[in-house]
This record gives sequence, structure tokens and C-alpha cells, in this order.
Amino acid sequence: MSLSRRRVAAAGMGAVPLALAFGGGAHARGRRTLHIAGDSTAAQKYADAAPETGWGMALPFFLRKDLVVANHAVNGRSSKSFADEGRLAAVLSVTRPGDLLFIQFGHNDAKAEDPARHTEPWSTYQDYLRRYVDGARARGARPVLATSVERRRFDASGKALPTHGEYPAAMRALAAEERVALLDLQALSLALWQELGPEETKKYFNWTATEQDNTHFNPPGAIAVARLVARESLQRRVLGPRDVRRLDEPVPESWIGWPRATS
Repeated sequence: MSLSRRRVAAAGMGAVPLALAFGGGAHARGRRTLHIAGDSTAAQKYADAAPETGWGMALPFFLRKDLVVANHAVNGRSSKSFADEGRLAAVLSVTRPGDLLFIQFGHNDAKAEDPARHTEPWSTYQDYLRRYVDGARARGARPVLATSVERRRFDASGKALPTHGEYPAAMRALAAEERVALLDLQALSLALWQELGPEETKKYFNWTATEQDNTHFNPPGAIAVARLVARESLQRRVLGPRDVRRLDEPVPESWIGWPRATS
């Protein structure tokens, strides 16, 4: 993990109150909030991590202004650690009837060497995800499960490879069992990386002069994934036509900004 990413992870505890205050203000104006609970691929990034960009930073560009995004995603978290640290409870405390809770975990659940984060796909992973689903429903909000967006990995023949093991299948099964809307970002992003190919995909990930990062996005990558999220949300009737915009329009990467991290 780079120094800048460690700083962002440390700043994550400060990011939650920011997101909560944003969501609460939205309700004061009678607007719905789309909450994101997830990991570094979705999270807000700060100035010392630029150009690394979470897809949650770009999602508002594809949504109407009366649907506000409260991005609670934090670097390095799994479905287990996010909940165990009290972050899920904090998100649910400001979740209101009519809101949406997008839930994307899996990258860090697979880290078997770390008991604070590790879950097993067909048992504890599903158990923790149910806590998010049940918590949202108890507050009159709609839970939405999203499989983990894929890493950039290709074989020697240029075939894009899946990297998340059984976690996407376990989430798909849980979504069917619990009748929860599913955004299959793993399948959608894998298809996109295959379409772009090994060289072109470098332009979507955080490849810099000093780092070749095949997990996290730069602005074009975050915008591309956020577009997938918005399109699939419309396709799955999570969002309606009045909720989305710019699905087929270019979004300049200059629209992305990285605030300074709060201490």
C-alpha cells in the first residue's frame, strides 16, 4: 500500500461524518439519498491520493440533483470490518424511508490472512451482507447489492480474468434468496475490460510514473464504472428515467476533484 493510500485509509474515519452530514442535509430539503457502503474502489479520495478515484466520486454526474449521493465507502474495508467498526450502524442511523443503500464489498473479504476483514463467501460473507440488507429494510430504505468491480488482469492471450473467486456468486445467490436488486458490476466491468483490452485499460486504472495499480481507478476509470452503475440501476429498475442523466454523454475528467483530507 502506498503512503498516499495509507493516509486516505487513516482519513477514512473522518469521511464518515462528512457523508452523514451530507445525507442529513439532503433529507432536510426533502430529497432522497443514495448511500454507498463499500471499499476503496468506490470511496472518496483526497488530494494526497490523486489521481486515484473511487467510482462513487463520479456517480453524481449521472444522477439528477434531487437524488443525493452520500459516499460512506472507506479504503480497506470488508463487509465484516465496515460493520464491526460501527460504520454500518452510523450509515443506518441517517438512512430514511425512500433512500437507497448500495452495498459493494468483496475485495477485502477475500484477505484470509487478516481475521479482522476476512469472510467466507458462502457463510460469513452472506451473513454480514444480510445485516446491511435487513438494516436498510428496517428503516424503509431499499438495499441494492453490487458485486465487486473487477481488477485489471489479463492472461497471455489478452483474455480478461476474474479475480474475486466465489464472492460474486455468493452475492448473486443471496440477492436471489432475499429478493434484493443486484448490480452485477463484476460481470459488467469484466466485459468492459475485455472490450478495451490490456493496453487500453491502463488508461482507466491508477497507473502513474511511480505506481502500476490494477485495482483502483483514475478519473476515466471511475467515470466509466459509475456509468455502468447508473445504467444498470436503470436497467434493474432501481432508478427511474427521471433519476438519471448523461448516460450516453461524455463526462470530462476535469469534473473530478480531490478535497484535502480532514485531520
